[in-house]
Amino acid sequence: MRILLGLLSGLLFGVGLVIAGMSDPAKVINFLDVFGTWDPSLAFVMGGAAITTFIGYRLVWRSKKPLLLADFQVPRRSDIDRDLLSGAAIFGIGWGIGGFCPGPAWTALGLAAPGTLVFLPAMLVGMALATVLKERGTAVA
Repeated sequence: MRILLGLLSGLLFGVGLVIAGMSDPAKVINFLDVFGTWDPSLAFVMGGAAITTFIGYRLVWRSKKPLLLADFQVPRRSDIDRDLLSGAAIFGIGWGIGGFCPGPAWTALGLAAPGTLVFLPAMLVGMALATVLKERGTAVA
């Protein structure tokens, strides 16, 4: 049941990304180009996501436990450290250059979007490199 719900959630997420235009790197780059060909439409996508998340959390926290797990898995850390800041910067730079973030990149692969075959392998190599550096105790930044 858990795998089926995960699959359905992923499909819903992917369809939402495609409908919203998040799998089109040109649309994303135009959103980031505030002083050029700015396209504000993705701000509405982010606003809708924020409202949905706000309502969803309010509904979910009323439950004593999640539907498919023994307890809620809530992050315990709230500190802002060098790894978090450097990871966020690398993510943002990659998003700005490639026009993709990880979820939309996977949906764009299915749509044969240009640049996906370069972006996805680079993203996977970066993730693997970060994991290796973290395991060795080497700072990512």
